[in-house]
Amino acid sequence: MAQHSRVMTLYKTLLHLGKEYPGGYPYFRNKLKNAFMKNSSLKDPKEIDSAIARGEFVIKELEALYMLRKYRALKKRYYED
Repeated sequence: MAQHSRVMTLYKTLLHLGKEYPGGYPYFRNKLKNAFMKNSSLKDPKEIDSAIARGEFVIKELEALYMLRKYRALKKRYYED
């Protein structure tokens, strides 16, 4: 897949995941846009691949955060502390 399409897919995926972000969607969207704008001047393919890998790591971290939140909600619902 071309780097441009990988970057666009990464951005769209992160935007979608940001809808459930605890800090709120507008906060997440602004941070995401700033991060992508900061890296928009990258020209070296290795640097671009590195930035994409960091973005994919962020996706995994967000998914883990959401799964943990879901687990805690279910635990709270069924078990009283």
